[in-house]
Amino acid sequence: MDTSTIQSLEDQFTTGLFTKRPIAIVRGQGAHLWDADGKEYIDCVGGQGAANLGHANPAVAKAIADQAMRLISCPEMFYNDRRADLEQKLCGLTGMGSVYLCNSGTEAVEAAIKFARLLTHRTGIVAAMRGFHGRTMGALSATWESRYREPFLPLVPDFNHIPYNDGAALRAAITDQTAAVILEVVQGEGGVRPGDPDFLRLAQQLCQERGALLIIDEIQTGFGRTGRLFAFQRYGLQPDLLCAAKSIAGGIPMGATLLQSRLGKLPPQVHGSTFGGNPLACAASLAAIDIMVSERLPERAEELGTWFLGQLRQIQSPLIREVRGLGLMVGIELKQKVTPYLQELMARGVLALPAGMTVMRFLPPLVISKEDLGAAAEAVQEVLCA
Repeated sequence: MDTSTIQSLEDQFTTGLFTKRPIAIVRGQGAHLWDADGKEYIDCVGGQGAANLGHANPAVAKAIADQAMRLISCPEMFYNDRRADLEQKLCGLTGMGSVYLCNSGTEAVEAAIKFARLLTHRTGIVAAMRGFHGRTMGALSATWESRYREPFLPLVPDFNHIPYNDGAALRAAITDQTAAVILEVVQGEGGVRPGDPDFLRLAQQLCQERGALLIIDEIQTGFGRTGRLFAFQRYGLQPDLLCAAKSIAGGIPMGATLLQSRLGKLPPQVHGSTFGGNPLACAASLAAIDIMVSERLPERAEELGTWFLGQLRQIQSPLIREVRGLGLMVGIELKQKVTPYLQELMARGVLALPAGMTVMRFLPPLVISKEDLGAAAEAVQEVLCA
């Protein structure tokens, strides 16, 4: 089918929830995508952070195919070999003690909120302004952006938002009724805003002193994106609960909530998932993590991200307010709305994301070549200096 036919079909039957760009992506390889009309693009959307290994990775595809021929579904009422291997690997890589497997980032956050309230017997949750944690009701309550929240008010009670990187506000917000503080190490949807290391370490200290739990949301920053396997490792943090998803399984839907050993085991049946920890996703995740580690993709993200940030900071454009990021999680904050410039980039064969109204966000696969990043930077210069 050509683009117009695909677009017509989707427009007829979709709910309308998604604002779509007028191209139909039908194939990918590494950091490149092709539309239904054969046009090639450099992918700096990266599946909104889910394609850290790039597209059509042969090792992940083989793991999925092999597992699909063996066993796809196996609920957690039974033990499973692939699940056991993955749980051991995730805990070993993070220093955590146990893991709940689910299907998405917002599910991982929902679980973390429930677990924090259960374990502390408290209800208060402190989150950050500009933070994004998902769109289900609990995760949405932790999310700041009003346009996501307002259609669904009232949300879950006892959520409080403070300015990000504001230590004084954090000190004032954590009380004897606070179950948890939830933070991103780099705010993604909120504009690619790295956390101040002192602020993040203060959050850990205050939680320990006041009996609250620290939830670190690594749904977008995890699995090599920021130059470490997980961004919290850069600052010597040890979260009580860790939320992961997106690239955890090489693009297959999956999420995870990891808990510190000291929190112990959770009571049976207080939470659950039909598809969470299914053997297919576990096999994909095991293959994906092996590639990330063996090919040193976090180190690659650190090196290429530093170079890419340098290239973008050399662009002399009156439209640019700031260029910031960590690893291959990069944002360009403009002085006006970003959508027209994203459209211009797409016309030049580069796909990028917004992060709020004014930030151009780049989440390329970690396997992207330096040449492709250079071409993306040149396209940005053309668009912003025209």
